[in-house]
Amino acid sequence: MQSPVYIQIHNRIKKDIEDGRWQVGDRIPAERELAVTFSVSRMTLRQAVQTLVDEGILERRVGAGTFVASQKVQERMSGVTSFTDVMLAQGKRPSSRTVSYHITNPSLSEVEQLGLKDGQQVLRMERVRYGDEVPICFEVAAIPLDLIQGFNKSEVTRSLYHVLETKGGYKLGGAQQKVSAVTASERIAKYLDVKRGDAILRLRQVSFLGDGRPFEYVRTQYVGGRFEFVLDRK
Repeated sequence: MQSPVYIQIHNRIKKDIEDGRWQVGDRIPAERELAVTFSVSRMTLRQAVQTLVDEGILERRVGAGTFVASQKVQERMSGVTSFTDVMLAQGKRPSSRTVSYHITNPSLSEVEQLGLKDGQQVLRMERVRYGDEVPICFEVAAIPLDLIQGFNKSEVTRSLYHVLETKGGYKLGGAQQKVSAVTASERIAKYLDVKRGDAILRLRQVSFLGDGRPFEYVRTQYVGGRFEFVLDRK
């Protein structure tokens, strides 16, 4: 199975950065120019670039263009907590709307973050998560396919963590989390009912099973005024 075109472009740009074609702080060519280079529509090119922005590899600067992102200061939060549990703990009714759900070849970033071997595929799904029917966040999650072979779509989209524990018999471990501030793209603004350019909190997280295996790489964008992160220091 061939990866979607935007993922193929994502991989080529990411490799170019890793190979030193563009350094930290360098401005990459304009979307129009890159679309011509890759012989794709600007919409497809924009999707590839936005995926790299969501991963923190690129960053957009209003009125200036798109640049190779610099390393951010990282703050580690503790534990793995499902969105469902967080909402229930706050007395809110959790729900979600699945935007896309498909089995595919992983991107280079997903291979690296999930420690995948050649030939392994992932389930990649996009969801809008709600608390009391108010959109809280938009997430893109990649999960190794072999971990969820026995689960159906409704189980995975309703609460992945719960089904892994109750049906899969897996023990959940810790997570590596990175939080940064970004602005809402036009697409994300529509899903979260905010304005394009509004402040958004971006969480990139790799979640691990109790035996240390990564089971999820998720990029989530939260509406800043509807959600806050609490850091526990032991």
